[in-house]
Amino acid sequence: MSRDRPLVGITGPAGVWSPGWWCAAHAIRRAGGRPVRLTATRPTPPAPLDAVIIGGGDDISPALYQAPQNPARRLDPARDAFELRVLDAALARGLPILGICRGAQLLNVVHGGTLHADIRTRRRHPPYRATLRARRPVAIRRGSRLAAILGTRRIRVNSLHRQAVRGLGRGLRAVARDRDNIVQAIEATDGGPVMGVQWHPEYLLLRHEQTRLFAALVTACAAA
Repeated sequence: MSRDRPLVGITGPAGVWSPGWWCAAHAIRRAGGRPVRLTATRPTPPAPLDAVIIGGGDDISPALYQAPQNPARRLDPARDAFELRVLDAALARGLPILGICRGAQLLNVVHGGTLHADIRTRRRHPPYRATLRARRPVAIRRGSRLAAILGTRRIRVNSLHRQAVRGLGRGLRAVARDRDNIVQAIEATDGGPVMGVQWHPEYLLLRHEQTRLFAALVTACAAA
């Protein structure tokens, strides 16, 4: 990294209205980075990236992890293809990566993992309910990089997802689960700065442990 403020690419949907982008960009600025928005229609950053955030959004196409198609689901094949290219390039360069919700799922898929296409019927504790509020308890694995970053092994998170990690991809481990035993976070087994969280930390910036995820990503740029 040659710049004082590392350039962090944040992917998302191509539409004008993208609250996840604005919130994540704010978090990166606060952490000392320079955010740049990347979409399937705006794929080229102004300079080489120092880190990547793969943001949340529509379901990932089941075709990418050999699951049956559901025509009722809203998919974005152009975004799937674009973000897979972004992840492949970032992994090849050894860049720090943070996957958020859909981004965590895609990180698992790009490593050869599979997903639960719909977790709603698996929800019990508490039952399924999409919410921005931090109401779902999550336990974090002792000794994980995630636990070190957050400074705790017990948190509450928001929940907006229908898909979730099923079979883990190569080189990844599950480091957080909720009370239904659904994976809530994954990270690289080699300790590298590659992580995915199933919740949306960009909407929980009043919680200090959540802002540490973005700070850790920016800090990791210096070593990448």
